[in-house]
Amino acid sequence: MTRRLPTVHGVTEHESGPYRLERLELEFGNGERRQYERLNGRGHGAVIVVPLLDDDTVLLVREYAAGLHRYELGLVKGRIDAGEQPLDAANRELQEEAGYAARSLHLLRMLTLSPHYMSDQAHVVVARDLYPQRLPGDEPEELEVVPWKLDALHELVLREDFSEGRAVAALFMTREWLRHGGG
Repeated sequence: MTRRLPTVHGVTEHESGPYRLERLELEFGNGERRQYERLNGRGHGAVIVVPLLDDDTVLLVREYAAGLHRYELGLVKGRIDAGEQPLDAANRELQEEAGYAARSLHLLRMLTLSPHYMSDQAHVVVARDLYPQRLPGDEPEELEVVPWKLDALHELVLREDFSEGRAVAALFMTREWLRHGGG
């Protein structure tokens, strides 16, 4: 069934740090009216990078996660700068966070974080044919790089220090992409 989108009767905006909070006055096709809130990120989008040392090994980084106040294993990620393309941002972030650059970059797909109330989307990029190269980044300390075998994802996803949903999804999508002839 195809439904028409609700009618927006008004939008109220409030600035909230790195986000803009929007309150939407909506009317649905059945006449019901509701108020929804959503967070809109500022900037030009983000990238999540799956750096493959080889087709069996991904490079993870261990980084301080302020939201949980602990160190967390995850994928290379970051914001896309103004005027920068997603693949260029992915290669830059890879060099800043993991100390590698990639000769081959493939945009796998877009992921959302929480589409019911956030507009943020991230480009998932598979990086291959890696070589050592470091750029200065904005991290306060050098990140630990941890190689992980893709056939051991079942162990990784059960670790307490690996909990970001987008990273879990990106790794499983990459593994399936590789299994079905990706590249």
